[in-house]
Amino acid sequence: MQHRIVVLGAGYTGVTAAGRLAKRLHRADVTITLVNAEPDFVERVRMHQLAVGQELTPRPFKEMFAGTGVELRLAKVTGVDVDRRTVAVTDADGTQELVHYDTLVYALGSAWSDHGVPGTTEHAHEIASRPGALRLRERLAGLDAGQSVVVVGGGLTGLEAVTEIAEARPDLDVALAARGALGDWLSPKGTRHLRKVLDGLDVTVHEHAAVTEVAADHVTTADGGTIPAAVTVWTTGFAVHPLARATTLDVTDTGQIVVDGTMRSVSHPDVYAIGDAALAMGAGDKPLRMSCASGGFTAWQAAEAITARLTGGKLPNVPLRYFNQCISLGRKEGLIQYVTADDRAVRAALTGRLAAVYKELVCKGAAWSVANPTFGLPTRRRRVVWEPAGAGSAVRASA
Repeated sequence: MQHRIVVLGAGYTGVTAAGRLAKRLHRADVTITLVNAEPDFVERVRMHQLAVGQELTPRPFKEMFAGTGVELRLAKVTGVDVDRRTVAVTDADGTQELVHYDTLVYALGSAWSDHGVPGTTEHAHEIASRPGALRLRERLAGLDAGQSVVVVGGGLTGLEAVTEIAEARPDLDVALAARGALGDWLSPKGTRHLRKVLDGLDVTVHEHAAVTEVAADHVTTADGGTIPAAVTVWTTGFAVHPLARATTLDVTDTGQIVVDGTMRSVSHPDVYAIGDAALAMGAGDKPLRMSCASGGFTAWQAAEAITARLTGGKLPNVPLRYFNQCISLGRKEGLIQYVTADDRAVRAALTGRLAAVYKELVCKGAAWSVANPTFGLPTRRRRVVWEPAGAGSAVRASA
């Protein structure tokens, strides 16, 4: 009997996990199904580039997974029943169906969050998704010289968005509204470079300016002040997909699935969660932040753990740690902030054109890995025999 692995979501983490599993496991004994609503990969780390009119390379999943043994199911996930081991999906034509699994990899990721700030949903733009980036692209293209754009949020996404917009549209009045001090988590060298780049792009920086309301033509800050904004771009953080919260999985207050060191659910051992959907602990027993970098760690860990458990191999014991934070500041500038294992900035930082090249290579490398999901991984020729036995199902492996 075949062991059915179902991967939900085909972002960086879902694609990585599905590819590694396809290469590690013998496909005659294991089926791998990847469920995703869109037919091609969304290079999420480049949405700020898409928003200013740059074209991105299309990467259809049908081509990416051809010959890998991964079955692609284009459908929207509408529900998960972890007690019955089923996933409810709806195809593009409206057909509804239940997909059964023996092992589930939950990689539905995250979307933008308005954090309950009034007016945000009605008036702000987001770049956490391709539709959002394309809507912002159309809006920016319609702006006349001298009109104002405010990017709300001084984190990595906000910095990349505001510099990309300011570089692409120097005719606009571009501003950044940050809750705290600009780059307050960076090293002194990193902060100095950030200020230099923003000054060079004529970006107005509003520090300690938490936005409390968004209107059609301005934003309001906590001190009662206003900042003109013909367009508001909201980049203050992410919220995970709500489906997990509706299940019996053990989740956090934010809806992230609580997992152990192998990315396995602490409440349901046949479920693995990766990427933004998981509460995974890294160095110093600190939760990994929502990011592409964290997602790669968790996808590798989950795929190796599933393989080990199905083949009788050794469970992975790879430390989940950070090395740097890579920030693009337009197409000509960048900032690589080196960090401790638990993501705290150290003195060293790479800046300027070399940092921009570094960041571009990181993005291209991630995209290439996604486009070639099974490349470079040794194939294991073990035969997996799965015996259904309820919650204590057994697995035997033979050469």
